Amino acid sequence: MARAMFEYTKTVLQKVSFDVNLFCKEVKKAMKRLLPYEIEELRIFIQSLIQQNPDLQQSLVYLKS
Repeated sequence: MARAMFEYTKTVLQKVSFDVNLFCKEVKKAMKRLLPYEIEELRIFIQSLIQQNPDLQQSLVYLKS
């Protein structure tokens, strides 16, 4: 079940990556519902999205715990 949430989060983040504010809001939500090891995987995933859209760089602030 938790893995399904991680995959769902990745899908949502891909769909909202056009809007930095919305993207950051979704990253904050993901931090509340994902497991610690999934957050690390999410960081890697977001870094790949940042390669395509550098404006998303500011979302990394929410991944620091």
